[in-house]
Amino acid sequence: MTSKLSLLESFVFRAPIETPVQTSFGIMRDRPAVFVRVTDADGAQGWGEVWCNFPTIGAEHRARLVESVFAPMVQGKTFPTPEMAFLSLTAQTEVLAIQAAEPGPVAQCIAGIDIALWDLHARRLKLPLWKLLGGQSPGVAVYASGLNPTSPEKLAALKLGQGYRAFKLKVGFGKERDLANLKAVREAIGDLPLMVDANQAWHLETAIEGALAFEAFDLAWLEEPLRADRPWSEWQHLASNTKLGLAAGENLAAFPAFERALESHALKVVQPDLAKWGGISGCLPVAKKILGHGMRFCPHYLGGGIGLVASAHLLAAAGGDGMLEVDANPNPLRTLACWPLEHVVDGVATLSEEPGLGTVPDLHALKEYAVNH
Repeated sequence: MTSKLSLLESFVFRAPIETPVQTSFGIMRDRPAVFVRVTDADGAQGWGEVWCNFPTIGAEHRARLVESVFAPMVQGKTFPTPEMAFLSLTAQTEVLAIQAAEPGPVAQCIAGIDIALWDLHARRLKLPLWKLLGGQSPGVAVYASGLNPTSPEKLAALKLGQGYRAFKLKVGFGKERDLANLKAVREAIGDLPLMVDANQAWHLETAIEGALAFEAFDLAWLEEPLRADRPWSEWQHLASNTKLGLAAGENLAAFPAFERALESHALKVVQPDLAKWGGISGCLPVAKKILGHGMRFCPHYLGGGIGLVASAHLLAAAGGDGMLEVDANPNPLRTLACWPLEHVVDGVATLSEEPGLGTVPDLHALKEYAVNH
C-alpha cells in the first residue's frame, strides 16, 4: 500500500424498520450505518464501516469525527501497510480520546478506516482479503442472531428455511419469558446449536440463577451475562458455577483488555467486533491469540453489510471452528451491501474470489436511506 491517500469520505444511512430490535438495555427503532471510503492517488478505492448503533444520533456523530478529525490525518499521507496506519491513527488520537472522554467513538472510526485500507490494499494486489490474510478456505459457518423476545420461534423457523443451522436468542427479559422463549425456539430448531445473549443484563447472583435454569436447553454458549466492566473474578466465579460456556468480547477494546480476558480463562468463546475496535489490524492478531489459548473465535457483528463482510473475511483468515454472527432481522443496509453472504447452504456462506472485500455498496440503491450530516 504505497500510493498516497487522496480522500477519506463518510456516508451516513438510516433505514426505518417495522419491528424494533430489542435488547435487555435498549431498543433500536431504526437501523443506522456509517460507511467510509478511502481513495488513493491512482483512483483505487476501499470501503469500511464504523460501529454506530448507540446512541440514536451515533451515526451522524461518528461520521463527523471521520471527516473533521481523521480525514486531515489520512489525506495526502502514504502508509506502507494498513497496520502502520492503524497504529499511527491510534497514537495520534490517544490524548484526544481521553480529553473528549470518547475513547469508544474514536476507536470505532479508526476501525472503520482500517477496514477500508485493508480493502484498498487487497484490491491493489488483486486478491480477496481472506486469502491475502492467510485464509485457506472462503467458506464461513454462520448463525442467525438477534432473535427478539417476541415470538422468536417464528424468525428462527424462517432462517432455518434459509439455510441457517445455528441460532442465538436475546434473553434478559425476566425468567418466565426467557424460559418460554427458549422452549419455543428449541422446539422450532430441534437439536441444532442454540445460544443466548443477555446483553450485560445481570448481576452475578442473577447470572448464576439464569445459567442454571438455562442448562436444560443444551446451549452452545451464554453471552454477556455480566456487564463487560465487571472484574474477571466474577466471570470466573460464574464459569465455575455452570456447565454453560461463557462468551464475551464485543465490548472489549485494545490489546491489554483482550489479554486480561484470555488470561482469566473464564470464557469459552471470545467475540471481538472489528467495527467497534481494531478493524482487521487489531482483531486478526487477537483472533490468533484466542485460538492459541484453545478458545473459540466467533466475531461479533450487528450493523451494515460492509462490516459484516469484513467480519467474514476475518473469520476465514483466522480459521478455527468459529461462526459468524448474522443478524436475522430485516436491514436493507446489510442486504444491499453484503451479497457474498446472502446465500447460506447448510449453515455455511462462501466468500467470493473477487479482490478485497468482494463487494462495493450500491450508493444509488442506498440513496433513499442516505442522511445529510
